Amino acid sequence: MKLVTAIIKPFKLDDVREALTPLGIQGLTVTEIRGFGRQKGQTEIYRGAEYHVSFLPKVKIEIAVSDAQVDDVVEAILQAAQTGKIGDGKIFISPLERVIRIRTRETGEAAL
Repeated sequence: MKLVTAIIKPFKLDDVREALTPLGIQGLTVTEIRGFGRQKGQTEIYRGAEYHVSFLPKVKIEIAVSDAQVDDVVEAILQAAQTGKIGDGKIFISPLERVIRIRTRETGEAAL
């Protein structure tokens, strides 16, 4: 099992969710975050004053998937989240040692 973590632009969240639904993904966790990468923030104007915003709003999506689903999930996220501009985000894939569904106490892939 793997944990797929994607950091994407907020306006792409619905597109990513819609791309994952046909793959049978039944649940994911979404967290609103702030950060910066190569784009190093941006300059904005507010009430006539210019100021630099170092941390940009992003969305972090976490999805626990079976090993067999990883490539399809990654490809769906890549296609749905890509704008072709700097700041599109990143995808991280980590091993999941153990998963337990609290309600039924199911473990492993049955708990996904």
